[in-house]
Amino acid sequence: MAFKNILLEKKEGLAKITVNRPPLNILDIATLEEMNQALAELREDDEVKVVAITGSGEKAFSAGVAVGDHLGDKLPKMVEVFHKLFVLLIEVDKPTIALVNGVALGGGCEIVAGCDLAVASDEAQLGQPEIKLGVYPPPASVLFPRIMGRQKAFELILSGDSIGAKEAERIGLVTKVFPAKEFKKASQEFIKRFTSNSGLALTQARRALYRNFDLSFYEALEATGVDATMVMAGENSIEGLTAFLEKRKPIWIR
Repeated sequence: MAFKNILLEKKEGLAKITVNRPPLNILDIATLEEMNQALAELREDDEVKVVAITGSGEKAFSAGVAVGDHLGDKLPKMVEVFHKLFVLLIEVDKPTIALVNGVALGGGCEIVAGCDLAVASDEAQLGQPEIKLGVYPPPASVLFPRIMGRQKAFELILSGDSIGAKEAERIGLVTKVFPAKEFKKASQEFIKRFTSNSGLALTQARRALYRNFDLSFYEALEATGVDATMVMAGENSIEGLTAFLEKRKPIWIR
C-alpha cells in the first residue's frame, strides 16, 4: 500500500513508521488509518524484529489528533481508528519503541504511552492537554495508571500540564533521554540492543509479558513454566545456547 501521510522504512530488522505531516505531525483520521494499515502489515513480516514510531522533523513527535476530527460526524470514526491503533500496537507482535524527537501532546503522548519503550530528546515536552478543552484522554486514562501509578496519572490528566523529558523518564513514561544533538545516533544505538537479538525470542518474551500483566503471580508463574519448556526446546533456543557454549555469535533461525 502506498502511504501519503506516513513513511515506512525497513532496515536491518527495524521497521520505522514516521508521521510525515510537519511541522506538528497532527494525526487526522487518514493518518491514523495509514498507521493502522502499516502495523497490520508489519505483523506478518518475519524480517522485522522491532517497530519504531516517530515524527518527521525536529519540532514534534506529534502534537495530537486533529481537533476538527473530534467534532460532528467525524467523531465516531476518529474514536474507532484511534483506539484500534492501541490494539494493533500490541497485536503487531514485535517490540514497539517511540522515538520522541519533539513535543508529544494529546494523542501523540498517548501513542508514546502505548509503545513498549520510548526514548526522547532532552528538549521534548509531553502532556495531555485535553482537560483544558473540556474533555479527557481515554487511552491515557487506561495507560497512565499502569505506567506511572495513580497520583501522577491523576495529576497529568486532570491538570492538562506538560512535563519535560527528564520528568517523563523519572515517572516511567519515557525509558531513556538523550541530548537533542545526539538523539538520532543515540536512539539508533538503543534500538540495536534489541534488533541484535532473535526476533522470535523477542516476540515470545513480549507475548509472555503482556499475558502476565493480567494474571496473578501464581497464574503467571505457572503459565511461564509451561512456556519455558516449549521455548527452550525450540531450534532457535538450542542455537542460542549452543553458540554460548561454543563461544560464538548465534545464527538466528528467526
